[in-house]
Amino acid sequence: MKKQSNASLLLGAAFLMATSAIGPGFLTQTTVFTEKLLASFGFVILISIIIDIGAQMNIWRIIAVSEKRAQDIANDVLPGLGHFLAALIVMGGLAFNIGNIAGAGLGTNVMFGISPEMGALLSGILAIGIFLVKEAGKLMDRFTQVLGFVMIGLTLYVMFTAQPPVGEAVVKTFVPDKIDILAIITLVGGTVGGYITFAGGHRLIDAGVKGKEALPEVTKSAVSAIGIASIMRIFLFLAALGVVSQGLALDPSNPPASVFQLAAGNIGYKMFGVVMWAAAITSVVGAAYTSVSFIRTLSPAVEKYHKWVIVGFIAISTIVFVFIGQPVKILVLVGSLNGLILPIALGVMLIAAYKTKIVGDYKHPLWMTIFGIIIVIAMSYMGVYSLINGIPELFK
Repeated sequence: MKKQSNASLLLGAAFLMATSAIGPGFLTQTTVFTEKLLASFGFVILISIIIDIGAQMNIWRIIAVSEKRAQDIANDVLPGLGHFLAALIVMGGLAFNIGNIAGAGLGTNVMFGISPEMGALLSGILAIGIFLVKEAGKLMDRFTQVLGFVMIGLTLYVMFTAQPPVGEAVVKTFVPDKIDILAIITLVGGTVGGYITFAGGHRLIDAGVKGKEALPEVTKSAVSAIGIASIMRIFLFLAALGVVSQGLALDPSNPPASVFQLAAGNIGYKMFGVVMWAAAITSVVGAAYTSVSFIRTLSPAVEKYHKWVIVGFIAISTIVFVFIGQPVKILVLVGSLNGLILPIALGVMLIAAYKTKIVGDYKHPLWMTIFGIIIVIAMSYMGVYSLINGIPELFK
């Protein structure tokens, strides 16, 4: 019985992380970059998957073996660093949650024709409801799993109807016509940037899956999470590639919606509504849960009332969108900053892996450390590059 419940927890953590990554931005970025790079976008996906796995395995293993959340590990490495990391994560999580709520409103608008504001409000209430039930953790796990399968299944159907040039996509994945640095940083930031990579790791700590003996399961769950998000990315890439390869133009105001509509007609458009809503609402749940998990141990009051803090987090995101709208420029800026959170957080974790007061007698695999250091250097360079080149775009 314990084994089964452990397997369920590991799958729940994997889906929480994956569906946190698959949000409205994920759908839009994948479609826009496919239209720009065509089959060569496969190479960007391949490189980002390798970086994602390296980053996530390092972070989840060190969280598990230290039996602490990331902010406490950071404070043990350097006092105050955990508070700084928590502030970055919470700011980013809140800004992204406004975008996620907006996406949920857009999804309900496509499905039922109600206004995006009303759809956002109803979706926010549903997300809050999940955290008010007694077994909130279990319900969150089940909710993200079911909607994760729905998203992947519908996107798979649209991919087949789009009839993509699979052979060309496979070739260009390994021999691209062009390499886009900004696309790589955007994909990595969107998959394991900001709060996202910690979603599953903190979920496992909360569920009691921790310690050296849990490492094989934790590693498997970490890789599974990236696998789930990557399958969705690949299906969407092939669907978009199939549409643009036919010479059809995507609607710049809503690129992913036009992929679904052009590939499968009106039914496809309704399917997009379901996928967009599922992607957005699971990201709302993941962002709220993970962002609050970063401040729980820093304040006894937050620890005691963390469920209500999560509820407040979702409520604020919903109110900002319904009454103020979606601050697009803020979302773009926070997206660029998200790329910088990963190298900081991963760098801290790699230092922590060699401090016995944090990890005891655990020996972190050398190849993982080297892999992690390469990712920290590459992501720091690409993060600064995207900030320098991306921020001027906001003021044009």
